This record gives sequence, C-alpha cells and structure tokens, in this order.
Amino acid sequence: MKLNSKGQVTIPAALRARHGLHEGDEVDVVEEDGALRIVRVTGAESRGQRLIRHMRGRGGAKQTEGMSTDELMELLRGE
Repeated sequence: MKLNSKGQVTIPAALRARHGLHEGDEVDVVEEDGALRIVRVTGAESRGQRLIRHMRGRGGAKQTEGMSTDELMELLRGE
C-alpha cells in the first residue's frame, strides 16, 4: 500500500467489507503503541442515517396527496 502525495491511502475492499466501512463513513487515525490504527468516529452518522437524511422530502408526497389506493396503484403501474 502506498501513501499518495496528499497523505491518503486506500483501504482494500476486502477489509472495508469485513469491517463494514462504506463511502462517507467517518474514521480517525490514532497512534497507539507506536502504530497507526484506523478507528470509527463514535457518534458519527451511520450509512443508513446519511441515506435517510439525503432522501428525506424527496418522495413527492404532495403530488399524491388525497389519491385513493386504486389511483396510487394505477400511478405505480403506469396505467
């Protein structure tokens, strides 16, 4: 693994998957007994929380407000 000019390294995909790390997760690098460790930031938003925050208000509920179940099903089915 190489350190790039910005001081960044890439965590291999297998390790990210094994430890449940996803794009956007917050981590810290800490020094412990002369070694560097990558640790999750405690209290940071989870991936699910970030997705919910991003999607909130995008459901278009205003345009379907007052529609009956049959009307909603027609809309969903493209009828």
